[in-house]
Amino acid sequence: MPTAAQVASLYRISYQLTYIMFQPIYLICVDHRTRNVYILAGYDEEIEFQILPNGELSDEPN
Repeated sequence: MPTAAQVASLYRISYQLTYIMFQPIYLICVDHRTRNVYILAGYDEEIEFQILPNGELSDEPN
C-alpha cells in the first residue's frame, strides 16, 4: 500500500507525463521489497521513476 506522500507524488508525476508530456504510462506498482512505487512510461517504455515512501524520487540508476 503506498503512503500518502507517494500517492501525492504519483498524481503529480502522472499529470506531468500524460497531460504535459503526452506520454503513456504502462505500469504502476509497489515493489514490496523496497516499498517504492515504480512507474514505467514513455512510448518505448524508456521512462522509469521510483517514488520513495517519503514521496521523494529515487535518483539511483537501475
